[in-house]
Amino acid sequence: MIKGYKSAISKIYDNIRESEKKALKQRREEIEHKIPEVLRIEKEIGKLCLKLSISILNNSDNKEKYLEELKEKITDLRIKKSELLVSHKYPMDYLDIHYKCPKCKDTGFIGVQKCICYKQKLVNLYYQNSELKEILKKNNFDNFNLELYPYHKTGNEPISPRKNIEEITSRSWKFIENFSSSNENLLFLGNPGTGKTFLSNCIAKELLDRGYLVVYRTAESLIHDLKHIRFNNNETLEDLLLNSDLLIIDDLGSEQITDFSKTELFNLLNRRLLKRNKMLISTNYDLEELLKIYSERISSRLLGEFILCNFFGEDIRIHQNIKNQKY
Repeated sequence: MIKGYKSAISKIYDNIRESEKKALKQRREEIEHKIPEVLRIEKEIGKLCLKLSISILNNSDNKEKYLEELKEKITDLRIKKSELLVSHKYPMDYLDIHYKCPKCKDTGFIGVQKCICYKQKLVNLYYQNSELKEILKKNNFDNFNLELYPYHKTGNEPISPRKNIEEITSRSWKFIENFSSSNENLLFLGNPGTGKTFLSNCIAKELLDRGYLVVYRTAESLIHDLKHIRFNNNETLEDLLLNSDLLIIDDLGSEQITDFSKTELFNLLNRRLLKRNKMLISTNYDLEELLKIYSERISSRLLGEFILCNFFGEDIRIHQNIKNQKY
């Protein structure tokens, strides 16, 4: 649970219940005006149910027979009520509470356990308040254009950029589809402008839309957050970085690299791996450069716990700018 949103989600559920309370009142007023007999039947059912409850506790002669008679009367009245509503073109449950989530009855909890709808509201709330909302309107699979990657080979790579990105995209969809059952993490490596950040955002949108909590940070902003956690004891921020379903760290290696940053980055990576909370990391460096920049502890986590996806080809952004300038 991401602590900082607890009161906001509680308020959402309060509003849902209050809204339905008002809607039910309006429905009852409508039925009272159009089919008053329905409400009279409801009152009679209420009286009989009270009698039934009292009779269950009493020890009297012919108790079982009397209880059965009461139950039959209640059943007959409920049928009559339903028939009246249906005959006037109303659904049978028109005067019942209409829960948005019947499982938890719009409380967010089933017993002491959080309902699945609780997490969905948490995701929606975070999504609305994050920088991802605007970014993902553009950066999503609907706008992912494979045509930007050439079929011909470039450099010494064994396959073409087009074939390579098709394989990486397929791997990304597998990551999405198996997200709840797999322990995979992804490491995107490659030159700037080859689509690493764009594809990361595509994955983020798919998982957010499926109800998973995705947190996106550039490496620089992540180190800033880790400083804030360390020196200001920000438990809410720590909870967000540790317990989100997916943490995306973009542009690893662009941050100011110090002993502090390497230590805190290792601690975060290690704690998330121990919790089996997934990560997607992108970097403009190749493996050899990463091994030089980071400690052996970090490098071993990246190489041992992540699936490597190597992006290559020309800078798509430069290619697009040149093309746009021609028109």
